[in-house]
Parts: sequence; structure tokens; C-alpha cells
Amino acid sequence: MRVFVTGATGFIGTPVVKELIAAGHQVLGLARSDEGAKSLAVLGAEVHRGSLDDLDSLRHGATASDGVIHLAFIHDWSNFAANCEIDRRAIEALGSVLAGSDRPLIVTTGTAGLAGPGQVATEDDDVPPNFPFPRVSEQAALSLKGVRASVMRLPQVHNTVRQGLVTYAIAVAQQKGVSAYIGEGRNRWAAAHISDVARLYRLVLEKNEAGAKYHAVAEAGVAMRDIAEAIGRSLKIPVKSISAEDASTHFGWLAMFASQDLLASSEKTRKKLGWTPTGPGLIADLEQLNIADR
Repeated sequence: MRVFVTGATGFIGTPVVKELIAAGHQVLGLARSDEGAKSLAVLGAEVHRGSLDDLDSLRHGATASDGVIHLAFIHDWSNFAANCEIDRRAIEALGSVLAGSDRPLIVTTGTAGLAGPGQVATEDDDVPPNFPFPRVSEQAALSLKGVRASVMRLPQVHNTVRQGLVTYAIAVAQQKGVSAYIGEGRNRWAAAHISDVARLYRLVLEKNEAGAKYHAVAEAGVAMRDIAEAIGRSLKIPVKSISAEDASTHFGWLAMFASQDLLASSEKTRKKLGWTPTGPGLIADLEQLNIADR
């Protein structure tokens, strides 16, 4: 297949592009900059110049492809709501080109916020009506008419350089000189290694089912205390518990997640696609942090 990939030069996008090309697919990768274009060319991908807010470029890329993997998102938390709106419009633009065809559209979203405290999010869960985030990637994708759309829900995706929200916890620990967790640190976050996630994107592309929700989860939940202790060992800094009242002062915006259970299962995804994660676990990667490349 000829696959249009947005976010093709990103942390997840680059391994996805490599995985697709290795499996014999052609990749048309979206690039904003000359640097991004060069990196895609080195991987053997065709370059499509444009950006997430250039809807014409997105439509042209989708028109020229047999399927689309939408990975791009502007990760600027100071303008989060505005960036969520850009993402929604981008998904609708991609869908407008694919409508009425059998070409797949895979849209990226997350597992956070799908289940209540102590509950494990599954592929059967819908986004709740009181969903706490303005990002509506999943809702936008699954509401498209006549489009073979599905969603890939991501946990904390990691290697030794980046680890999703944990990356921000590491930055806070470096700044504060202490790695903290809230209370007893029993709340847990789901996680998956980047290599397993990239392979799952390929499997979803090849076996995509309209309206399906796939979970790229290797570990259903890793305790926050264990995460904080691994960060402390890697950075050689103290580890301590802080109260819920002190969380905002310590973590900043990350406090809204730092005490939450972000548990998720991938049982149905594994059975449906024959996906078996084999990459290192989150703690193993945190033990080998590559600080120089951060």
C-alpha cells in the first residue's frame, strides 16, 4: 500500500515509517521543514510538504494514497485547546477525501480518561460523555460518514529517550532535584515500547476494521512509585512521597495526571491482530535513561 503518514518525523512516526517500509509498503510522509524532509528521504519515504493546519496539503496527501495513518499533533500544552481544534479539523479534512472509498484512516488517540479510578480501560469502552480533555480525535474519526476509520489508543509509549507523560515527570525531577510520587504511589499507568507500537500500527493498517478501537498496551499498569524510584536511580537523586495538596506546586500541569489511574488492557487487540509485545518494559527503559539525547 501507499500510505500517507502525518507526524511521520516524530517520536512514534519515525519507527512507524521504518516498520511500514520494511514490510514492503510505500510511505508518503508529511514534513513541515527541510530537516524533516531530509530525515524522511533517508528512511526511504516520499516527502509531502505541508503542516497539520494546512488542510489542502492534508487532502492532497490523502488523495494520493491508499490509506492514512494520522499521528501528528501539536504538543504545546500552553495552547492545548487550540491544538485540539486543529487536530479535529485535520481529521475531518482527511476523512473528506477518503469518504466513499475502502481506504483506511487510522487516527491516534489515548487511553487516559476512558475508565474511572481503579478500572481498566478496554477496547469496548467509548469516550465517556464527561471526558475531561478537549482533544476529540477519536470522536471526530468515528463520526466520519462513509469512511473506514479506526482509532489507535496509546498509553505511555517509551524507549530510553522518551516515555510519554513520564518524560515530563523526569524533567520535573531534574528541575526539583527530587523524584516524587503522590501519597503511596499506588496509582498505575499503562505503557508500551515504541517498537511494539510501530508494529501494531502496521497490523492495524493491513487488517483494519471500520469503527474498531485498538489498544497499543503492553503493560496494563506500572505503579507511579516504581516509576519515581526508577527515575531517581537513573538521575541519582532522592525519591519521596508528597501530599496531594503539594502536587500542583511540585508537578505543575502534570499534577492532573500524576495521581490518576491510567490503566488499560489490550486483550482484544492482541487476539484480533495476533499482536504480542516483545519490547522492554517501562521500568527497564527508565533504568537506562539516555539523558544526553533528551
